[in-house]
Formats: sequence, C-alpha cells, structure tokens
Amino acid sequence: MLNSKVSKAVRLAIAFGAASTAAFSANTFAAEGEQKVERIEVTGSAIKRTDLEGALPLDVIDASAIAKSGVTSVPDLIANLPAMQGFTAAGESVGGGGGGIQTASLRNLGSEYTLVLLNGRRMVSADSGGTIDLNSIPLAAIKRVEILKDGASALYGSDAIAGVVNFILKDDVQSTTISARYDKPKDTSSSNFSITTGFGDLSVDGFNITAAYSRDEQDNLRSVDRDFAKTGFVQFEHSGQDLLAVAGSSSAIPGNAYVSYNRRDENGELMFDEDGNNIRSTYSFNPYKLNNNDTCHTTSAPSGARACQFDYTSTLEIQPESERDNIFVQGVATVNDTTEVYANASWSKFEMITRIAPYPTGIPLAIDSELAQKYVIPHTPQAILDDMVGISARWRVLPGGNRTDEWNTTTSQITAGIRGEISEWNYDLAVTRGDSEREQNRLTGYPKQEEFLALLNSGEIDIFAAPEDLTDEENAAVAATMFNGLWEKTETSMTSIDGKISGAIADLDAGSVYLGVGFDYRTSEYSRFNGEGNNDKVVLYESVSPEYDLERENYGAFAELIVPVLENLEVTGSIRYDNIGEVTDSLREGNKTVNDSENDTTYKLSLSYRPTDELLLRASMGTGFKMATMRQIAEPRVEFGVTAAPYDCPLASGHPLKSACHSDKLQYDVYREGNAALKPETSEQYTFGFVWAGDTGTSVSVDYWNIDMENEVRRLTQNQIFFNPATYNHLFTTKYDESLKKDVLAIVQAADNVGKSTTTGIDWSINLTNELSFGTLKTGIMGTYLIESENLRVGEDNVWDSSLGKVGPDEAVAFRNIININNSFTHGDFTHDLNIKARSGYTDAAADVNFTVYRSDLSETVDGSLIQKHIPVYFTVDYRLSYAYGDNANVTFGIKNLLDKEPPFTLNAAAGHQVGYDPRYADPYGRTFYIQADYTF
Repeated sequence: MLNSKVSKAVRLAIAFGAASTAAFSANTFAAEGEQKVERIEVTGSAIKRTDLEGALPLDVIDASAIAKSGVTSVPDLIANLPAMQGFTAAGESVGGGGGGIQTASLRNLGSEYTLVLLNGRRMVSADSGGTIDLNSIPLAAIKRVEILKDGASALYGSDAIAGVVNFILKDDVQSTTISARYDKPKDTSSSNFSITTGFGDLSVDGFNITAAYSRDEQDNLRSVDRDFAKTGFVQFEHSGQDLLAVAGSSSAIPGNAYVSYNRRDENGELMFDEDGNNIRSTYSFNPYKLNNNDTCHTTSAPSGARACQFDYTSTLEIQPESERDNIFVQGVATVNDTTEVYANASWSKFEMITRIAPYPTGIPLAIDSELAQKYVIPHTPQAILDDMVGISARWRVLPGGNRTDEWNTTTSQITAGIRGEISEWNYDLAVTRGDSEREQNRLTGYPKQEEFLALLNSGEIDIFAAPEDLTDEENAAVAATMFNGLWEKTETSMTSIDGKISGAIADLDAGSVYLGVGFDYRTSEYSRFNGEGNNDKVVLYESVSPEYDLERENYGAFAELIVPVLENLEVTGSIRYDNIGEVTDSLREGNKTVNDSENDTTYKLSLSYRPTDELLLRASMGTGFKMATMRQIAEPRVEFGVTAAPYDCPLASGHPLKSACHSDKLQYDVYREGNAALKPETSEQYTFGFVWAGDTGTSVSVDYWNIDMENEVRRLTQNQIFFNPATYNHLFTTKYDESLKKDVLAIVQAADNVGKSTTTGIDWSINLTNELSFGTLKTGIMGTYLIESENLRVGEDNVWDSSLGKVGPDEAVAFRNIININNSFTHGDFTHDLNIKARSGYTDAAADVNFTVYRSDLSETVDGSLIQKHIPVYFTVDYRLSYAYGDNANVTFGIKNLLDKEPPFTLNAAAGHQVGYDPRYADPYGRTFYIQADYTF
C-alpha cells in the first residue's frame, strides 16, 4: 500500500491538476514478503516516481467526468474543452475541408501542433503529418484523458508545440458493463451501444485481459429542417434597412446561357493579345428570367443584370450521417516480481456520408442546336452574334441528386512491449504498428462525362426549363448517367520502436534527483491512389489526379532531469535531439527524394515552488521544432474543387491572365500542391502561474502562456489570394474550361512559411465543493482567455493578420473567451448535472466576402463591404439526471441545449457549404433529449 508521504503527494497532486486517482495502478511488486510503492508516470514527464509534488499544467478528465459531460464521442468531448480552438468539426466535411475526419487543436494553432497519444504512445496519423482522427478512439474504453497544456517538444518531439492529449484506456477490468443510449433532437436521431469486459486479476492471477466494443450511429440533418440554415438567400436587417444576402451559384436550374465572342475596341477593330490571339469576352443571361418578366425562378436570385444564381444551400444536408465501430483489446501479464509484458490492439471503422448541392456543370452547345436556337440566339444582341465564337450553359444537375460521398476510414494499431524495474530503475520498451485506410466513394450526383453529354446533346433534356417542368422520364434519364464507385483511397502507416528508463541517481537533503532517458524511431508512409472513377474525364470535366507514395523516417533521443533544489522548490530540465528524414515519393519520375532531412535540438526548463501546503507556483520555458507534413512538402499539384465563395475578377487591365476571368462574379477552380523549399518550424514558449488548493475541495488556478513561432507553415486562404493579387500574383494560374473552350482563371493554395506568429493567453479554473444538509454540490468553472493571436502575412515583412475576436483573413475566428461551468449535485442515489458552455461574441466578416447583398425587393444591390455585423455571445445549457439503482445499474435522462439555443446568424460561409450559421462554432441540432442505461455484472 502507499505510504503516508505518497498519500499526501497524491492528495495535493489531485488538487493541483497533476494527476487523478485513476492515475494509479492497483498492483504492487512484492519482494521477500514486503510490498513496495509503485512509481507513477503522468503525461508531460518520462520519469516514474513516488513524489508527485512537481505539478504540471495538466487537466485530467476521468470516466465519471466524461459521463457527466453528456457527450457521446471523443470529438464531442474534445470540442467541449475551453483550451481547444481551431479543430476540424464534423460539419466541415459538408463541402469543406473536413474530409471525413475530426481533430483536436490546442491554443488555436491547428491540429498538426497538438500531439494525440493513446496510452502514452503515438497513433497512426490521419494524414501525412501528425493529425489524428479522433473518430478512431473509443469513448467507452477511456479510463481518463490527460491534457498537457504546455509545449512538450523537448520530451515528445515534433507535433507537441501546443500541448499533448493522452487518452488512457481502461485496464485490469474484471467485470462486464453494458451501456446503451438514444438521442432525439428534432428531425434526426442518434444511438450508442458499448460493452466493456475483462477477466483476470493482475495482482492475484498474474494476468488481465480487457476488451471493449462500441457502436455509434448518427442520422443526417437536412438544411431545410432548420430555419437558420434552410436557404442561402438570407433576409436580415442592418441600419434600419431590410436586406437580402445571396450566396448562390451561376450553375442554376433553369440554366444560364453564355455566349463567347471576339472583342472589338471603340473603333470597331478586333482586339488581340500579345501572342496574336483574339481577346474574348462572354455575354451571359438566364433565358427563363428574360422569358418571365425579368424574374428568376423561385430557386434562384439575380446575378448581374441578366443572369440568375441558384440557391444551392436549400439542397444540403448540413450535418452528415455516420456510423462508428470501435474494438479495443488489452492484455498484461507478470513475468516475475519486477517484469510485465503487455500488448494492446485497437480497430475502428468510421463511415460518414455527406450530401452537398447537385453537380454544377458547364455545357457546350452547338450553335445550330435546338436549345441554342430556341433560348439563346433570340436574346443575344446582333453585335455579339456577329462576332460569336461559341455558346455554353451552366446548369445545376438537380435531377441527378445531391453529390453524395461516402468516407470509409478503417484504422488499426497494435502495441507490444515489456516494462518493469531493474535495481530501482523503471523501464519500458515497446513496438507499435499502425495503419489507416480512407476511401472516398462517390455514391451518386456525379455525371459521367460521355453518357451525360450524349444525353444533353440529344436534346432530350431541356436545361433551360424550370425543374418542375422536367418529366419523370427526363429526371430518370439524367439520374441514370451518375457515377457510382471508388473515387480515391489514401493509406497511412506508422512503425515505431520506443524505449525509456528512469530512476533516482542521487539523494539530496531536499529529496531524490531523478533521471530519465529515452529514444524513439519511426517510419511513416502516406499514399494516395485513384479509384475507378478518378481517371481522365470519367466524371464531367474532372481530370485525373496524380498518385503518390510518400515516406520518411524520424528518430530522436531525450534526457530529463528532476532536481529538488529545496524541500519546496523543484527544477526539471529536459533536452531532445530530433532528426526528420527527407521525404521520398516512390511514384515520382527521376529523383525520388523531394527535400533534405532536417535536425534540431530542443529544451525545456520548468520549476515548481510550494511556499505553503496550499499554494503552488509553477513556470516553464522551452523550445519546439517541427517539420512540415509530407503532403505540404511533396504533394503534386492536384485539383481541390472550387472557391467557397464567388469572386469578381481580381486582376487589373493589362494583366496577362485578365482574359481568363469570368465576366460575372463566380466561383473559380482551386489547386493545391506541396512546396519542397519549406523550412522547419520552430517555437519559443513559456508559461507561469499558480494553484491554490484548500482542504474543503476548493481550488483556484491561473496560468499565463506565450507561444512564439518562426517559419510557421500555412496555406493562404482564398480571400487572401483574391484580395491581394499583386502580392500573390504567382499563385494565379489557369484551367482549361471545355464548355467555354478557353482557359479560365484558377488559384494555387500552396503551403508556405508565413514567417512569425504569436499566441498568448490565460487558462484559469475555479473548483468549489459545498456540503449541504441534503446533498453535495460541486461546481467547476474553467476558461481560456486569448490575449493575442496573430501571424505575419505570407510575402510581407511587417503586415500581421489576426482573427482574434473577428472573422480574420483565414476566414476563421479566434475566440477571446471560452468558458465552461459544470455543476454536479448529488443526494442519495440521484445526481443532477447542469453544464453551461459559452463563447464570446465576435465581429463578423464583411457581407461582400461571401454574399451579394440586395435590398429586400431585389431592386438594387447594396455595397456589402460596409456591412459588418457583430455576432453575440453564444451559450448552451445541458441538463442530466442520473439514478443509481443499487450497485450495478444506472439510468440517465438528459437534455442537451436545454434552452433550444439556435446558432447565431453570420455572414461568414467559409467552413463548408452551410450558409447563415457557422458549423464550427454552434450546435445545429437544437434541444436534444436522451436516455441512457448502464448495467455492470
């Protein structure tokens, strides 16, 4: 059993956030009939020891706290934490960059700077860097989560600049627990089931096997089921005016017509470019509008003087449906009194189906075709007809259904190792292998080029007719030309070996000096392969994407030293060397090596000072080192859809690409590619703060932190490129548009080193316990206050961008304040939990960034650059009632978003295809009732 000194240390450590009671294993090693105290290791240190009074800025969430939070998945759990900002949410997979994954991000730095561990070890990445898909972690199997809110590169290496999230899974389980839950918001539902079991008592039998299985199902939510999300034509009030913000697409139904013609100057002479080619322009209009009293169809709004734009938002499913299966098995056995062998394996399959607006098309029309002669020629001025080159149309393939993608992600990981003690030194050596495969299957909504164009050219489909005028036969004919099959597959893998050993090397008057040393070596691979449909022009106008097979190896070694300078003053130092190998691409022609390897040495110094038993002062400073992801370095140029918003041509007259611009405000094609010249990112950071803990369960903590980064890698946003064409002229290119028979402007969102960034803030918490005559009330209040969050703009020497308290150039928000208030009242067998989550308000994007703004009667446009609304504070309240029936059963009833708080209205539309609210920052489900039952036997 633990001695009194350790018991005191444990009590204080719990109060100071350094550990939880769950952090301690029940087993001890016996020698000659005597029990020994087992040393303990927490996240942020590689040293096991009995004295835990060297506290770390560590939050610990145990299984009971997870249950009280009311969440049903690991992504939801992480999203609830005030220190988390900048992660990928589920809604971002609806036409955004989510790609079917969800992530963690501390300090608003991004998921690639937050290291996610499983039982203290790295997991296989969801991409070519260190980003982990949280869907692969089973919530039901979690024993506790340790969140280190401090840089830890000097211990863990790359990816730990912002901090570490360590998921510790259940072990030494000797009973069986079955849990089932059903959630019911309006118009949708979700369900969860899990079973956890185990047998063998490690301390008695010398072994234990623990296993857990869970299944989660989430139904989809359509935009039309929520008033705040049902349309991209949003009515709002500003400065006493009733306005209409329109986020639409030129690919409309009924279709828009485009007549391409050779331009003439004021003297009537044909105009030519530097190469002697005719300079061309486009005359656009919507035939349905001109034939119906200059009024667009009810699905559309005006675009310019004559064209219309389609309300694509009305067709979306704003939250995707998903299914998740997780299996976890862990075994441990004692070899002798000082040695254990262990192995754990996890497997997960996550399926997400996203449905976005029907396919937008550009369709060439023969001049003598029936459609051109009936709808286009009569509405085209004679002067343009005289110099006409060609005719095309933009049509929304509504009869083909929504573009529906299925993301199937299968992840597996196995770790095997040995740990124990040699002459008072604790060691741990393990090998880990992880694999992840993600398939993107296109289910419907993507027209096959040959069949689709043949159908349209046959004249059987009237693309200029209203959608309600198309017959069932016509709709069925269009639907029959949709592609179904595998689009692309990505595979990631990781093989690693790591080891560490720690122990006391000296005894001072103030205590023992501890030393820990360790190493790790790993190889990582990331491959992308095309499916049957991702071949040249199988799907309408989509070119084949390049395949690649990337690989690199990393190795590092570290040392950590803990020195008790005084009885109440402790100093910890760590140092680490990392070598990040070059990236190779086995599918690249010629030289397979893309870049050079990089190396660096990082350090961290921290101290804890305890002037009294109740007060702890702590501080740290250190450096970090990170290499860009393999894709950021080596990805070939690939198509990346179209811009999230329509843009006016940003290029001035005389620019060589000016003729490639659209004549109207439209969306443009986007490419992405790697940058082999990227330099390593480095950081300098420090924290300092205090914790005060009383004897009555009351505690207060405040920590100030600062992170300065050099050479931070980012991708320029679409707004930055389009609004600064002179600075980013090199990022403009062209893509050949087969419908217009010309090159059309496009942009390249390549990764680059932005130079510098600074992020500072304060983490704070207050915990109160009140023993009342009729029960116990525990209240926890915690929050993060961002003081500064800015980065140097790419290509500039002294221009800083910030999203703090506003929608910034990165089209995201860094919230000044995020606060959680958790109340738990227990009386008898009943427990009531009331949780409040709040985010501060912010300044919205200017209306013209994503919208065209009209007066309510569509009579005229309004300068949207002058409209910038303020988004109010957003908060939700959750309630949970739990009843313990005896020692083995528990029944819970809960209400999420008790007040049915709707997302605040926003003019920012950068997260995905949702309009009117931001799926990254608000709950689209509304009030949700749920019931849960747990039984243990």
